[in-house]
Amino acid sequence: GCVLLSGAVRCLSRPRGTAAWLPQNVVVHMTVASLAMRFPVPFTSASNAAKASIASVTMSMQLELGDSAIRIVDLQAADISTDFNARVVREQASDPQLNQRMGRAWQAIDHNMKNAPKPDLVARRIVRLVHENNPPPRVTVGATFQSLIAPMLFSLLPPRLRVWGLLFYYTI
Repeated sequence: GCVLLSGAVRCLSRPRGTAAWLPQNVVVHMTVASLAMRFPVPFTSASNAAKASIASVTMSMQLELGDSAIRIVDLQAADISTDFNARVVREQASDPQLNQRMGRAWQAIDHNMKNAPKPDLVARRIVRLVHENNPPPRVTVGATFQSLIAPMLFSLLPPRLRVWGLLFYYTI
């Protein structure tokens, strides 16, 4: 079999559901997105929403193809050290107080990215998943705190404390 990696949602316009567009010989379908769907990054709301939609479509595919030979994996990466942030347009707001918050958030984001693992960590995890007979439906990859500890803690916290935790994390 082969592997179908997807970072974008391509099945929304298909009339007969997911099974209609997947090739017959696919064994593992992996969407590679981000933990930003669970931990939104400030001032990147459109990107956060896109990642959340990828996770939702992936889960729908898991439900639709649950008893087939096709394995659907939602791979969610924590911060990975790439040049992505250097390419992001950082708009200025007309409100000086909002600009200060944005500046502090971007400083925290840049700091996290500089200390994040390299992309080869994600590549190695993908290779391991491809060779598993029954890969898990959702996998997180990245530094230990972001990929393991924070998701566990957030699952135990009420929404108000989640928001507080993110405000604290991004120093805003």
